Amino acid sequence: MVKICISGYYGFKNFGDESILSVLINHFQNADITVFSSNPDFTSQAYGVNAVRTFDLKKVLETIINTDVLISGGGSLLQDVTSLKSLVYYSLIIGLGILFNKKVIIFAQGIGPINNKFAGLIVKNLLKLCSLVTVRDENSLNLLDKWGVNAKLVCDPVYSLDVTCEETQNTVGVQLRDFKTMNYNLLHKIAMLIVTNFSDKKVEIFSLQEAQDYDLCIKFQNILRSLNSNIQTEVVTDNIIERLSKLEYLIAMRFHAILVALKCGVKTCAINYDIKVEKLAEDASLPLISMDAHENLDIINNKLQSLSNDELAVFANSKKFDWSEFDKLIFFKTK
Repeated sequence: MVKICISGYYGFKNFGDESILSVLINHFQNADITVFSSNPDFTSQAYGVNAVRTFDLKKVLETIINTDVLISGGGSLLQDVTSLKSLVYYSLIIGLGILFNKKVIIFAQGIGPINNKFAGLIVKNLLKLCSLVTVRDENSLNLLDKWGVNAKLVCDPVYSLDVTCEETQNTVGVQLRDFKTMNYNLLHKIAMLIVTNFSDKKVEIFSLQEAQDYDLCIKFQNILRSLNSNIQTEVVTDNIIERLSKLEYLIAMRFHAILVALKCGVKTCAINYDIKVEKLAEDASLPLISMDAHENLDIINNKLQSLSNDELAVFANSKKFDWSEFDKLIFFKTK
């Protein structure tokens, strides 16, 4: 049985990263998998795999020495905007895999920005030594091309997630995340959009990483109720995929919340906090609200209402993640 260890932002109960991990484990279910996780007990119980604490470097090192394949990703691990410390850690894991002559795979990552020049030099040289480098966006591909790193462009692996589309209910969803550009004006305008056009519907407010986003969702709920005390609201923290699939409408920030909703043809408006969300909205022809919320709400609502459920689902389900290069590398003896 092939031994695989997976390094990423796992165990923090972030919906997007956990969805990627679920896809990885499901595809490689016949392998012996160990995940580096901030919460090994949660990861082990949730997915039925081995798990080692992320910063237990002794056990991490032992796992890498005894593995056949190291997978780094997905997500945006190799960047220093969040923190230089995390970039150093993920680079160290990749370096250890290379040092011990393992097959090292960069899995559907977004690379950069890397502002520290020395860190950028290290990442560039590490990636040149990996067995397979795959990225999820054109900007990352262009950066690696400039660096002379051979990389392949793939779609987000969550496109291959098996989503059961439930019967829609009289519900509009709002998915928010705490972010440096979050502001009251944006929250108020989204609340006004809902109160003006969807006051007859239940409003489900999705917290996709409870430790970071729950308080913001409660704040938004209070804004809604201050505008309309009769509006029915609920903050949702679990059964995320099932609840997203039942929505009529969604206004969302996080890339993977939008992606899952589109797979079930949910009419969606994106909030543009990141270039990856902007690109997804452009590709799927979704209305887009900027973080400064300068857009005309009537125009946004008209665009949202005019979306086609069938066309959205066809778009999302036409994206197929290509596993062939990964399977060839992992399940054949030669490197």
